[in-house]
Amino acid sequence: MNRILAALVATTALTAPLAAQDLEIDELTFGFIKLTDMAPLAIAYERGYFEDEGLFVTLEAQSNWRVLLDGVIDGTLDGAHMLAGQPIAATIGYGTEAHIVTPFSMDLNGNGITVSNEVWELMRPHIPSMEDGRPQHPIRAEALAPVVEQFRDDGIRFDMGMVFPVSTHNYEIRYWLAAGGLHPGFYSPDDITGQIGADVFLSVTPPPQMPSTLEAGTIFGYSVGEPWNQAAVQRGIGVAVITDYEIWPNNPEKVFGLTAEFVEANPNTTHAIVRALIRAAMWLDADDNANRMEAVEILSWPDYVGADLETLAASMTGTFEYEPGDVREVPDFNVFFRYYATYPFYSDAVWYLTQMRRWGQIAEPRSDAWYHDVARSVYRPDIYLEAARSLVEDGLADEADFPWDTDGFRPVATDLIDGIPYDGRTPNAYIDSFPIGLTREQVVIDGEVQG
Repeated sequence: MNRILAALVATTALTAPLAAQDLEIDELTFGFIKLTDMAPLAIAYERGYFEDEGLFVTLEAQSNWRVLLDGVIDGTLDGAHMLAGQPIAATIGYGTEAHIVTPFSMDLNGNGITVSNEVWELMRPHIPSMEDGRPQHPIRAEALAPVVEQFRDDGIRFDMGMVFPVSTHNYEIRYWLAAGGLHPGFYSPDDITGQIGADVFLSVTPPPQMPSTLEAGTIFGYSVGEPWNQAAVQRGIGVAVITDYEIWPNNPEKVFGLTAEFVEANPNTTHAIVRALIRAAMWLDADDNANRMEAVEILSWPDYVGADLETLAASMTGTFEYEPGDVREVPDFNVFFRYYATYPFYSDAVWYLTQMRRWGQIAEPRSDAWYHDVARSVYRPDIYLEAARSLVEDGLADEADFPWDTDGFRPVATDLIDGIPYDGRTPNAYIDSFPIGLTREQVVIDGEVQG
């Protein structure tokens, strides 16, 4: 990473904006995982948006999501690029308990599901073809079902990887599998493997290790963010069968997480952080992604993502390569600002909570009001809108780019891959609509669903 020379730091400090004089703290350390959706942090740093706010930021890659979360909780990190499920899970006490909040959503989409070449060859006869002979997308998990059955008949457990139990990747691959009639397994208070009653057995694999783990045959596929799907394709060891855009177009992805204690103690600093991140997100999506190749070059540096330019550009510049030579236009695969991507919608938080309940991470049924109260305690659109308003007043952003009048809930989503509508205002009705998963008063006790 390009580090600023001490002399330049000193000069910048002398010319810092007047607002910086009101910052409670100006030296900050933020954590991230080596994924392309950490881009707002890298861009805010490299383009000087943090400095414009009087912030002197150090960005530090973390080895895994648990280490990252622990760093934010113990204060080693002041904030971090987080899985959207992490602040939610911590706040309700699933895993490590701490009140984590997010005033900024980092992106939409950006993930995919990849399978080994062996599995792909077995899936392909079950996938319709287009006139040019290429597979018809989206590819549904129904095409994987006979492969899983064949492995089971051969006495082989069908293992797949995901990055963390409360990651979008876990919930997306579960959603895709269940939509195709495959059970991804339940969690219970006594069994946190998430493999109770599973047809497909999901386990945690750190993102950068996904391709090598697939190549070694330890897993037969995985769900992960970029560039680790494209890495498998370009290494010739796997095929990306579906993107999360095809599972749920413009689904919420990562967030920027801070402790509630930090936000309460440092409101002006938090305001400055969000201003810088909004500007970075705007730059990433500006002029129909005109800046993406510059962003790709920055992300390729070893201290950020550290993947080669070709692999990063394969998804960051509006295309996606599913298998060698099968490159398709997916202009919204990575969205950082369009469609109000950076606004922390309550309904995004509620969706994660519904999936936690569906698979047993939330062990007992909860009222709709409980889901909404949790969402409001974690997602902080008030902080976001205050920062956005100040950017508009400073002439750095357009009024029309922000959802000033929203109640915090997106319109009903009707385009998920299973065809089941999602309305964040009625979470229990949504949970009860799934043919696979816990519903109503059901609980998992001693490995069995009861109720």
